[in-house]
Amino acid sequence: MSTPIPLVDLTLNFRSIEAEVRAAVDRVLTSGQYIGGPEVEAFERAYATFSGSAHCVGVANGTDAIELMVRAVGFGADDAVLVPANSFVASALGVHRAGARVKLVDCTEDGLIDVASCEARLDPKVAAVLPVHLFGQCAPMEAVLAFARAHGLTVLEDAAQSQGASQNGQAAGTFGRAAATSFYPGKNLGAYGDAGAVLTQDEPLARKLKALRNYGSEVKYFHPELGFNSRLDPLQAAILSVKLRHLADWNGRRAAAARRYDQLLLPLREVRRPRTLEGNVHAWHLYPVRVPAPVRDRVLAALQAQGVGAAVHYPVPIHLQGAFRHLGHRPGDFPVAEAQARELLSLPLYPELTLAQQERVVAALEKALGKA
Repeated sequence: MSTPIPLVDLTLNFRSIEAEVRAAVDRVLTSGQYIGGPEVEAFERAYATFSGSAHCVGVANGTDAIELMVRAVGFGADDAVLVPANSFVASALGVHRAGARVKLVDCTEDGLIDVASCEARLDPKVAAVLPVHLFGQCAPMEAVLAFARAHGLTVLEDAAQSQGASQNGQAAGTFGRAAATSFYPGKNLGAYGDAGAVLTQDEPLARKLKALRNYGSEVKYFHPELGFNSRLDPLQAAILSVKLRHLADWNGRRAAAARRYDQLLLPLREVRRPRTLEGNVHAWHLYPVRVPAPVRDRVLAALQAQGVGAAVHYPVPIHLQGAFRHLGHRPGDFPVAEAQARELLSLPLYPELTLAQQERVVAALEKALGKA
């Protein structure tokens, strides 16, 4: 059997920057500064600059980033936040953990938040909307911002999958009051463990976030409010600083691989390729195709049997997860999100992916479709 092709190859990526990473880790280990300090501050400045944001506040993970963002803005039990049903569960969990009410909405055929569904789901308690820049491209932010202005809502972004993406020249994570991101290892900019951050242009909000992540304290041993222990680790910050220097190149290679898939998949009529919205620069965190629902799971199993690390993002929409059964939703409530859960299939995509590997992936997909 040929060498397997994983969904993402983190070890190959590490080998390409191993010397830089080891030097950065050694620098932290010899510094004796293992909480906060210059490595965290340097990365926060660098990522803020990269993202076109005034402030970056590093936290322990992406879910904490969403929760602390919602808390810092001041939303709680009397407020609801509109969240797309077809995202990773952390989008809703962060809102719920902050004490606000999750109000789910449907997506468009492109998998991005559906503003018409947001209009239909409005009620007097809705205070904010959380568009998710899913799979690497920005949500339709012009429409989202217009909707939010019309109804006096705050825009908060989930930018965990869109590091390096933009829309009409504006970077993902800079459209709303604040944006949460994740540096989970598989992200375009991934740590070697959990890590996350919140971006904002608002200095008072950044100060609030820095206090919340550190036990509610801006001054050691003085805690005027309840907070959390959710700090970005200096080791991860140092590694992320190394990787950030390569991110533009890696994203360019992801985009080239996506274009190759677009061409290789043309003969497979039953496969729907992902579409990039006009004005978007796609970061290509994932390359999700759609195949007919009756055969998707058999196709996935056949690909994996051939050594192709395909995956499903996401097999169960948030409204059908047991964790959110209290919202009272049933199958059929968000039909587009449910259709995507039955049809989406993510193909391997990472900067080091070769043309020969992609040809193998597409050949395996064609064979799997034929058998299914």
